[in-house]
Amino acid sequence: MGGPAPVLVAVAHGTRDPAGVRTVRLLLDRVRALRPGLRVECGFLGLAAPAPGDVLERVAGPVVVVPVLLGPGYHVRVDIPAVLDAAGAGHRAVTAPALGPDPLLAEALSGRLREAGWRGRAPGAAVVLAAAGSRDPAATAATRAMAGLLGTRLGAPVVPAHLGGPLPPPAEAVAALRRRGLPGPLAVAPYLLAPGDFARRAGSGRGADAVAAPLGAHPAVARLVLRRYDEAAARAARPVPGARPAGAVDHGSRSRTGR
Repeated sequence: MGGPAPVLVAVAHGTRDPAGVRTVRLLLDRVRALRPGLRVECGFLGLAAPAPGDVLERVAGPVVVVPVLLGPGYHVRVDIPAVLDAAGAGHRAVTAPALGPDPLLAEALSGRLREAGWRGRAPGAAVVLAAAGSRDPAATAATRAMAGLLGTRLGAPVVPAHLGGPLPPPAEAVAALRRRGLPGPLAVAPYLLAPGDFARRAGSGRGADAVAAPLGAHPAVARLVLRRYDEAAARAARPVPGARPAGAVDHGSRSRTGR
């Protein structure tokens, strides 16, 4: 029989906005409700406590680190591995990929759009997907891919935008859709997890007919966190080709030493 399930250590970006921190904690409460008995901890990469390293210090045994981040980028590639190294947890931890892009996020985004009153079946309807933005080309490519997934789900054009990055800002994207002759309704869908500065900037709308709320503790996001956990835990449990089972004796070495 196997041992206890690895601890899920969620690593979020962090924000000074208390509502943003509460939102992340509500999301993880929903994860716990979906998987009773699973230990779920949370750390923030900055601007909020506790830090991931502090969380890892109080967790014994195997760990699955799930970045509660929407796309690949510096935090996933550099910051989280550095935290694991500093905590000496690399030998007992496996890290899942970022949450996005994923069809479950398209489900959550479409739900938030419906809550905001956007009706995609109307002629000329379109959406601007407003992501935080990153200089990392992989992160920009992931935002474009997420826009494609959302467009497929909605059956309407979805244009990716950045609140701070190489893609046009949401207001410019909305204006470009208007120039294309799309009368609307046009909506802005913040591709953000929680309230904070970026969410406030996305919420200004600037020409949009509707602005959705951040993803928050949407049930589809909670299911995605568990999917990333399960995939990473299964990967860690698979035997490494050529590795011996724990406790196995290397008879060849024994014969060479004469013992």
